[in-house]
Amino acid sequence: QLQLVESGGGLVQPGGSLRLSCAGSGSTLDYYAIGWFRQAPGKEREGVSCISSSGGSTNYVDSVKGRFTISRDNAKNTVYLQMNSLKPEDTAVYYCAADPTVVMCVMHSTWYNYWGQGTQVTVSS
Repeated sequence: QLQLVESGGGLVQPGGSLRLSCAGSGSTLDYYAIGWFRQAPGKEREGVSCISSSGGSTNYVDSVKGRFTISRDNAKNTVYLQMNSLKPEDTAVYYCAADPTVVMCVMHSTWYNYWGQGTQVTVSS
């Protein structure tokens, strides 16, 4: 059974960068689209980015376009979210998600049934 583990979160100053990783185990990620989501305190979970199983299609929520980049390394069974020019409003727990029925880029959380435990990102001076 597929398991996802996020890492790379932490405390960073505004304008800084972080790279989040989503590592898969129990199954190869080659056949899965991957979504990145975030949830800030008191707010609903929000789709941040997604990448298709082939890596040929990506999408981003408007608030992170031009700052975040999603990529995948199937040899390492890992998907990355490079986050640059971070802002305090990016503060949230970030989750990656997958589902065997999802191969195209989808940023709706209801499509995904496999989730990681989340990694905290805090942007503060």
